[in-house]
Parts: sequence; C-alpha cells; structure tokens
Amino acid sequence: MRRVLNIVILVGLVWSGYWYAAGWGLRSSVSGWFAAQQARGWQADYADISTSGYPARHVTLIESPALADPATGAAWQADWLMLDSPAIWPGHQTVRFPATPQRLSHFDRTLVVATEDMRADLRLAPGIELVLEQLSLASGPWSVAEDGAAVMVASDLGLSMIQADSPETYDIEITADDFSPGARLRRLLASSADLPQSFETLELKAQVQFDTRWDRAALERRRPQPVSIALDLAEMRWGALHVYATGALSVDAEGVPTGAIALKAENWREMLAMAEAAGALPPQAIAPAERMLGMLAGLGGNSRALDVQLNFRDGYVALGPVPLGPAPRLILR
Repeated sequence: MRRVLNIVILVGLVWSGYWYAAGWGLRSSVSGWFAAQQARGWQADYADISTSGYPARHVTLIESPALADPATGAAWQADWLMLDSPAIWPGHQTVRFPATPQRLSHFDRTLVVATEDMRADLRLAPGIELVLEQLSLASGPWSVAEDGAAVMVASDLGLSMIQADSPETYDIEITADDFSPGARLRRLLASSADLPQSFETLELKAQVQFDTRWDRAALERRRPQPVSIALDLAEMRWGALHVYATGALSVDAEGVPTGAIALKAENWREMLAMAEAAGALPPQAIAPAERMLGMLAGLGGNSRALDVQLNFRDGYVALGPVPLGPAPRLILR
C-alpha cells in the first residue's frame, strides 16, 4: 500500500511539474507573439496573462487584448480573451470571447460586436507550425452596430472550416438563423417595407483551395490566398426574394476571379433596384440590364424568376450577356 501511495505521489509531482511548465510555456508563447507583432510595427497590447484549470486543463486568460495593423488600418480590441485546452495537448484549443462589446475598426470606421456564448474550437496538427485542421465558430445571439445603430443582428452563427484531403484545401460552411439587416442596411439596399425583418435562409457551402496551408504564419506574416473556389451552395431567402447560386471560380495571384456562377433568382426586378441603390450597378446600366434580363426571364416562362449565369472573365463580370463592370478582387487582408 505504501509503495502504491509513493507511486501516486510521484506521478502527482511529475504531472504538477509538467502542468506548471506547460502553463508557463503557453503564457510565454502568447506574450512572445504579442512582442513579435510589436516588433513588426503593430499595436499589440494586453493588461495581464494568467493561467488556471489545474490539473486537467490549461485556461489562459488574456485581459484587455488590443491589436492594430497600421498597414491595413484594421484593429480589434476586447475586455478579455480566453484560451482553453486539455493539459495533455494544447493543440486542441477553445477560444472564448466575452459577452461585453468587442470593437472592430478599419481606419476611422468602428463596428461594435456583441455576442452571447461565442466560442471557436481549433484543432491544430502537432508541430511548431500549428497547421489548422479544423475550425468551428459558434455563437448565440449576436449583433453588429455602428454609431449606436444596428447594422445586422442574428439569433446564432455557425461557421466551420475543415481541412480536406489536400492540406491547402478546406471545406467551409456558414449559416446564420434569423439574420436581420439593420435599418441603415435596409435603407442602403432600398428594400421594400413588405420584406420581413429577418431572412428565412442564409447559408453558404464551399470548398476553397488556398495557395498555402493555414498555420501560425497566417497571423504572423500573410494570409493564405484563395486560388480556386467550388461553390456548392449559396442561398438567401428573404420574404419573396430568393437567390440560389452554385459554380466554380479560379483566382489568380492578383485576386482576379475567372469562371462562372449559376444564379437563380425570384423577384429579380426588386433585386436589380436594390443593386442600383447600393451602387453595385452604374445608373446607365440599369435600363439595358432590365430589358435584357426581362427577355431572359421570359424565355424561362416566368417573368418574375431569373435563371442566368454570372460570368467572370478578363477582370470583368457579366450577368448573362449583360456586362456589370470590373470583377471584385478576392484578396484576404
């Protein structure tokens, strides 16, 4: 019995030593990362770092983190950020976010993000590169506001990013239930008062190949850039408006897409008016686009429904035969 007790005490001492050493290593890694960003010219600050969770977990609390990249004008700050992982392997991290407001800024524009029970689960491959194998982000009710006015609100958020057979390719899925555009966004889109407050469906499923894997370098140096996108499904249902899209794009080194997206839309005339109000279409293109799309919709037998293709070629995008203008650059900053 005494021998067993000695073994238990020895194991406990060894485990305690490992737990405290690993906790110190995690804190050192976090503080070292902040210091490295400061050396690159970022603002990278925090008030304190502490570790709890003994003996089974490492819970690292970062108080008052603030990050700002002067090269892009992007900044983020929160009251705290919590990293939670099993003590046996820190590569399975759960990142917890506060219910108090987070602030996202881009130069002089600031968005206030409020969430409930927001967490991100990361599965990282063993090794110093910390290659991302899986990311799952979930949140309860959340909102984004600017200057005190709601920009968007939803009852939940789900995002998953899972590494496929190729290490540079990820399956991505995004859903948001009861997504509601704020009054400002409604005015910007010139949306009809008949539209309900929230979307019935807002969903995206795609497989994206990047030029490199997502790992620690994605934060420290440059973001991986998309080189091909297989859009399995993008669906939006908002009252009488219904848009469904699928297709594939290749993306060059400058972020210019090439390919085609099949687009099905119901009540397309109201969508065209909303696109004009949002500035997505130049005024001189509206009348020709409406005539051409009306003809295409008529060929399908339903003048209110449209079944066309978004064509991306040579840096431009066209809706069927109707040119829309320069294609958006798909670049992750």
